[in-house]
Amino acid sequence: MNTDLRRVRWLLCGVSVYVLSAAAYGQDRAAIPTFVSRQPEELKSADGVTAVVIMGDPSKPGMYVVQNTFAPGRTSRPHFHDQDRYITVIKGTWWVSLGPEADVYNPSKMVAMKAGSFVFHPAGGHHYDGAKDEEAVVRIMGMGPVKTTQLEAR
Repeated sequence: MNTDLRRVRWLLCGVSVYVLSAAAYGQDRAAIPTFVSRQPEELKSADGVTAVVIMGDPSKPGMYVVQNTFAPGRTSRPHFHDQDRYITVIKGTWWVSLGPEADVYNPSKMVAMKAGSFVFHPAGGHHYDGAKDEEAVVRIMGMGPVKTTQLEAR
């Protein structure tokens, strides 16, 4: 009788290990990360929109990546965001005004950021930016949801 009880216990252990490993295998398959890749032609908007979402959604929780294209002469007005944003200049020269002096729009005080430059916009940091003589392309990363607040014109 003792031998039969041991066999049943070993059988139950074997079945348990099988069930647990099958469940773990299923979880591993579900945990495979989702890869995102985009070709350059996928990062251009065919309909003239200047912002292309590469990954995520700035209006929802989680990380997002957006690519903005500024046509020559196009700049934003003083504003700030409620979340940190990390910007890399991909093409052209992107002009920025950062900090307290950005409360008043004055394009002559903007600083040139060449392709390859990096800019950090801290949450609540007042700024404005854009292109002057040439098209500028920037890639913006951050955590959503992010809200943009325009400053009153002065």
